[in-house]
Amino acid sequence: MKSISVFCGSSEGNDPKIVEQAYELGKHLAINNIVLVYGAAKIGIMGQVAKGAIDFKGQTIGVIPEFLRTKEIVNNELTELIVTQNMHDRKVIMYEKSDGFMIIPGGFGTMDEFFEITTWGQLGLHSKPIGILNINDYYDALISQCKMMVKRGFLKQEHFDAVVIDTTMIGLLDKMENYVPLPAPKWLNKEGL
Repeated sequence: MKSISVFCGSSEGNDPKIVEQAYELGKHLAINNIVLVYGAAKIGIMGQVAKGAIDFKGQTIGVIPEFLRTKEIVNNELTELIVTQNMHDRKVIMYEKSDGFMIIPGGFGTMDEFFEITTWGQLGLHSKPIGILNINDYYDALISQCKMMVKRGFLKQEHFDAVVIDTTMIGLLDKMENYVPLPAPKWLNKEGL
């Protein structure tokens, strides 16, 4: 993979291990010449991932909607800053700029990004890998909920299995690199997203 969108929080939360791992992820992407695509903030977990990438001379693409673009939020040290009209356009551009998606700890915004990009994959609109980095058991409840959706017949096992999960950054990146996409649904036209 040449580029990865990282979906994560604009807050740092209260778990130092998550903050540390976010920085290490940015550092690892930079050292391995993988472009970081993210939400353009200099604050929170987003800011830590970007700082790790920038500190180690990595390429960074930040995508932010105009209404969030303020001096307090936007990171001015990025390789490229893209300003969008709205949140949906932000996700579309992040999709277009990325070879895969990684979800690390965050709040409602991160969940929105995860569920939308995962739904696009389920519908066959893309075949890019989606990974959850389950730092310090942060996503245990989400993973359990997905298993419940499978058990109750609201989610196919193959669609849940299409999301790769690991507790380590190296393990997750390896799974994403070796990801085999599901076949496109037969009913899908060739236009896609």
